[in-house]
Amino acid sequence: MKRYLFLALLTIISAKALASEVELSEREAKASSTYLYPAGQHSKGSPKRRNSFLHASPLLDFDTKLDFKIGQAIFEKLWVFAPSSTTASDGLGPLYNARSCARCHTRNGRGTLDSPALFLRLSIPAETSEQLSAIKNGRIGAIPDPIYGSQLQTFASPGAEAEAQLSVSYEEKVIELSDNEFVSLQIPDYEIVDPNYGPIADNLMTSARIASSMIGLGLLEAINESDILSQADPDDDNNDGISGKANIVWDLESQSSVLGRFGWKAGQPNLSQQNSAAFSRDIGISTKLFPEHWGDCTSAQAKCRHQIHGNRTRYAPHEEQLEAPKKVMAALLLYTRNIAVPRRLNETETVKRGRQVFDQAGCAKCHTPSYLTSGHKHQESLNGQKIWPYTDLLLHDMGPALADDRPEFLANGREWRTPPLWGLGSNTQVNGGSFLLHDGRARSILEAIMWHGGEAEAAKLYVQTLPKSQRNELLTFLESL
Repeated sequence: MKRYLFLALLTIISAKALASEVELSEREAKASSTYLYPAGQHSKGSPKRRNSFLHASPLLDFDTKLDFKIGQAIFEKLWVFAPSSTTASDGLGPLYNARSCARCHTRNGRGTLDSPALFLRLSIPAETSEQLSAIKNGRIGAIPDPIYGSQLQTFASPGAEAEAQLSVSYEEKVIELSDNEFVSLQIPDYEIVDPNYGPIADNLMTSARIASSMIGLGLLEAINESDILSQADPDDDNNDGISGKANIVWDLESQSSVLGRFGWKAGQPNLSQQNSAAFSRDIGISTKLFPEHWGDCTSAQAKCRHQIHGNRTRYAPHEEQLEAPKKVMAALLLYTRNIAVPRRLNETETVKRGRQVFDQAGCAKCHTPSYLTSGHKHQESLNGQKIWPYTDLLLHDMGPALADDRPEFLANGREWRTPPLWGLGSNTQVNGGSFLLHDGRARSILEAIMWHGGEAEAAKLYVQTLPKSQRNELLTFLESL
C-alpha cells in the first residue's frame, strides 16, 4: 500500500515538474527574440478581436490579478458630482471632458472622433520674466491660458458652465499614388465655439489630441533610458535626414528634469504622472501629484473653484484630503502598467516581404522595432523582456501638414513623439475605426503614412511611388502588428 502511495505521489510530482517545464519552455519562447510575442512574456490574447486589448499580463500572480481587476474597475468607473452618497466616486469636475478613463480609451484602444477622446490642449506664449524662467528651467512645458487653462473642458457640473464647445470640420484632399491609385486625406479645422468665460485670446495656441491605446505601457517605462538616448541625433550628425530628439520634462515626484516618454509630445515622464494629469485635466479629480480639487479651473474662474468637491476629509480624515487617494492611484497604476499586448499571427510570405519594404523605406529609423527591457525600478517582471513596440520614443519633425505650432517642453510646434505600432492592426476591431495620428484624422494606415512629412518625407515619397503590389505588402505587414 505504501508503495502505491509512493508511486502515486511520484507521478504527481513528475506531472507537476513536466507542467513546470512546459510552462518554462513557453515563457522562454515568449522571452526570446520572436516577434510573434511583441511584449515578450507579457503578451496575451489574439489580435484583431474586440477584446484584444483587455487582457492582463500573464506574469501577474493570482493576488496581483485581483488587484489588476480593482485597477480596471477604477479605470472604467463613472465619477459623479459631489456631494454624493457614493463618497468613493464623487468629485467629478467642476470642469471635465469625460466621466471615466474608459470613456476616452475605448476598450483600452484609441479614442474615437465621436467621443470626448478628442480634445484641445491650450497655452499662450511665455511673456513675463517668471514665465520665461519657468520654461527655460524646464519646470513647466507650456504656459496655460489665464482664463481657459491648459485644456478645453466641454462639460461642467451643475452650477458651473462648460468652458466652450469644440467644433471640427474636415476638407478632403486627394493624393495620387503610383499605378493609378488615389487616397483621400481629411484636413481638420478646429474651432472653439460658445466660450463662456470671456473672449478667446488672440495669442492662444491650441493642439488637438486624441486618446492613445493603453497596451504595453509598463514595458515602455522599462526601456532603458540609455537605449532611447543612444538613438537621439538632434543635429543629424550622421546626415541621414533623421534628427530624433529627447524631450526633457519635469518630474513632479522627484522634482527634477528627466526623460519624457508618454503623451503625443513625450510630455510626461512616467505612468504615475500621466495618470494623475489625466485625472486632473480630463475628469477634474484631485490626486497627490495634482491636489487641486478644482482640476483645471483657473483663478479667473472663481465660481468654478468654489464648487462643492469630493474632499474625503468630510467623511474620513485618513483619506489624505484627495478625491483619488494613494490607494486608488496605486491600483490604477498597476492596471495601466500591466495591460497585455496581443500576440501576432504567424508571418505569411506577404508579411515578410512587407517587413522588407518597411525597412527599405526607412520607417525603422524612427519606429525602432525591438528592445531588451532593463530599466524598470518598480516592477522587476517588466525587465529582461524582448519587446517589439516599433518606436524610439523620441521627437521628430513631421512637417508643416501635421504641425500644431504649439511647443511643449523641448518639443517645438512641428515635433511629435514616434507612436508605438504594436497593436496597430487591431485598432479597427477594438474600437470600430483606425483614428490614427495625434488627432485621429487618419482613417487608415495608408492615410497616416501619406500625412508624414519633415524627417519622414523621404519615407512617405518612397511608399507613394512604390508599385501597388509592394505598397499592399507594406500595409499587410503593418496590419499584422
